[in-house]
Amino acid sequence: MRNILVTGGLGYIGSHTVVELIKNNYTPIIIDNLSNTEFEVLERLESITNTKLNYYNIDICNGKALSEVFTKHQIEAVIHFAAFKAVGESVEQPLKYYINNINGLNTLLSTMETNNVKNIVFSSSCTVYGEPDSSPVNETAATKRANSPYGRTKQIGEDILQDCKFLNTVSLRYFNPIGAHPSSKIGELPLGIPNNLVPFITQTAAGIREKLTVFGSDYNTKDGTCIRDYIHVVDLADAHVKALTFIKENPENKFEVINIGTGNGLTVLEIINTFEKVNNIKLNYSIGPRRPGDVEKVWADASKAKLKLGWEAQLDLTEMLVSSWNWQLSLKNK
Repeated sequence: MRNILVTGGLGYIGSHTVVELIKNNYTPIIIDNLSNTEFEVLERLESITNTKLNYYNIDICNGKALSEVFTKHQIEAVIHFAAFKAVGESVEQPLKYYINNINGLNTLLSTMETNNVKNIVFSSSCTVYGEPDSSPVNETAATKRANSPYGRTKQIGEDILQDCKFLNTVSLRYFNPIGAHPSSKIGELPLGIPNNLVPFITQTAAGIREKLTVFGSDYNTKDGTCIRDYIHVVDLADAHVKALTFIKENPENKFEVINIGTGNGLTVLEIINTFEKVNNIKLNYSIGPRRPGDVEKVWADASKAKLKLGWEAQLDLTEMLVSSWNWQLSLKNK
């Protein structure tokens, strides 16, 4: 298994996964329509890896263009990232999410079936758990109705994958990726106003945003703000490579869901305070109302990842927040 199609491969998680794939002697074939990234990321990836990469500007819903890539490169497995991912935006524009995330997955799977490709690692999310009864949450927990259309597209995606019996699927339910590559050449690069916490923190610290708003301070948590499990994106990228190994070594395993997280829950204010401390910066932030679609608290039981994939998080919160700031500074200096 060498040729790996990476959909959304110039995005935040996709780009870091491309680096890890090359480190492990895979050949990534990247498709990305640049809806939430920039072409310059390809040049940065080639600089990090010292490799000329195969890239196609293709929309995941374009079956004809997808088929041409499969035929040209003899794809052996797929890592599927290409999807819209902002919880708040999905509440405001649900059809945008259902059309792209579900139609895109169906088009991809149809193309895979036609080309006799059965191996896929799916980018899922802890949002499939909805508001869990307790945390840490493990893979046997009920997947309640998700709090947002984004989360529901991940639930539906997993249902589709499980129903497609020709597939050998690992669905990675990951928690909150943050951080950047140690080279500071790639990181989270949202187009427009960030929807995720840490890019908004770094842009506020850099003076791009006037102020950071914390959505809600009246949740049932230690300081009233939401709790999440934050994981370094480089660790997360490594989990995708290990999932490919699992698929290769377990060809009869049809569908596996695996949490990818650190097992530690941290509040929004803890992230803000730690960022200020480790980077010696004071942030301008205020408390605002709750944001529709947000879950109060969720963090991972990641023991299955260690058992099945031989994977566990290696990088700590300081490394996550320092690398995030270094990435922001690298953008400021361009």
